[in-house]
Amino acid sequence: MTKDVYVITGGSEDLAIALAKRIGAKGTLLLVDSCGKCLEQVKQQLFETGITDVHCETADLTSKRAVENLAEKASELGALRGLVHAAGLSNANDSKGMMADNVIGMSHVLEALLPLANEKTSAVMVSSMTAYMVPQNGQYMDALKQQLAANLLETLDQFTQGDAGAANSMSKLAVQLIVEDQAWAWGEKGARLNSVSPGMMNVPDAYEDIQAMLDHTPLRRTAEPEEIASAIEFLLSDSASYITGIDLRIDGGTIANYPRMKTAMSQDKMKRF
Repeated sequence: MTKDVYVITGGSEDLAIALAKRIGAKGTLLLVDSCGKCLEQVKQQLFETGITDVHCETADLTSKRAVENLAEKASELGALRGLVHAAGLSNANDSKGMMADNVIGMSHVLEALLPLANEKTSAVMVSSMTAYMVPQNGQYMDALKQQLAANLLETLDQFTQGDAGAANSMSKLAVQLIVEDQAWAWGEKGARLNSVSPGMMNVPDAYEDIQAMLDHTPLRRTAEPEEIASAIEFLLSDSASYITGIDLRIDGGTIANYPRMKTAMSQDKMKRF
């Protein structure tokens, strides 16, 4: 009997670990990360909870060949039941590197694993609530949809001016736009493709104005990785069988209150999120 395979990129992230614990009993896990040592530590952690059908793949997702190898490994393990792209959650300061991880890496993953998709497959890309902070009427909108254009990073860098916060928000908007665009191709295979936009999660204490953000979040707290993982688990399940091409915001109400937040906080501070 062919096994169901769940591919999770960013396998060493807290969100990925929380998700792996929730769905580990449903099939074979293939965890992907650029840090092999980190993956082995996660694998051991999962073993201790009784989840033993776990495989690890070290890969640079910005490398097309590396992602093709990943797809081959997934195919060898069984039938693709779920794909979760959680890579690119780190708070990097390199704007171009962030764009590459969030946009180019995700695009390679979608392209390479699409041939494995079937009517049981559900894919979830991780965006961010910060995507909703980007005005969606700029010239960069068309550029964001051209995810594999040769000069994409240079083009977007002209808009972000090297600002890591702006690059993160814009690249996360690209995640949503690409999901909307690619939902048709995945639907042709009978598969579903969605994104989720987590709110503040594991925010470093160095953010002096974190409390100000929380004060303008209706639920007044950050998200736990398990809360985001539970929403992703739903989108992977048959209970979400008619949901595709959407972004599910899981932010404690932050964006709903964003207009008032902007008036209360300086634009300089808002760039941090």
